[in-house]
Amino acid sequence: MLAEELLVLDADAALWRAARALLDIALQIEQRDETYSWHGWHKQSMEAFLKQLPTQCSLTLGVWETGLDDNTTTGQEELWLGLVCDVINGEVCSIRTFEALTEVGLKPVKQIEPGFEDVMEIMHLVRTHVAPVAWALFTDKATRNEWLFTESDDGTGIDKGELLGKFARQGRCVIMGSQTTQSHH
Repeated sequence: MLAEELLVLDADAALWRAARALLDIALQIEQRDETYSWHGWHKQSMEAFLKQLPTQCSLTLGVWETGLDDNTTTGQEELWLGLVCDVINGEVCSIRTFEALTEVGLKPVKQIEPGFEDVMEIMHLVRTHVAPVAWALFTDKATRNEWLFTESDDGTGIDKGELLGKFARQGRCVIMGSQTTQSHH
């Protein structure tokens, strides 16, 4: 799942705090045996997902937290997690936050919005400076949490891909990338 020598490119970035929690979970799953499950996440299904990806690609995740502005009653969206994983031969080899992309032209993280223009710019910069984007997920924190923590009532496991697809059909997230057309066949 994770390369033996995993490279973390910007561990001092503000977005790394949320990314670190995901890395800790992945390490926990990887170090356990095949029967271990963390909220419906299983090592075997995660490895199978990574192995079906192109030889070299990237996985991209953008999560916005919504809240009320202190001075108004309108909602405000702020990027809470922006993460890019470089995957080679089914292993995550490097992890960076969107803050690392500011060095190659992405606007400051505080200015990134969950709209089409910013998402397409992120996709372009990842494709150009990291690797082709196999999958990209853009969502809000509540949907991310529900996807991450939902597990079956009977302990038999849950298809996290199907759950994510359900959220996409409900308009709760956007899934993009070079693998999205292949998944419908």
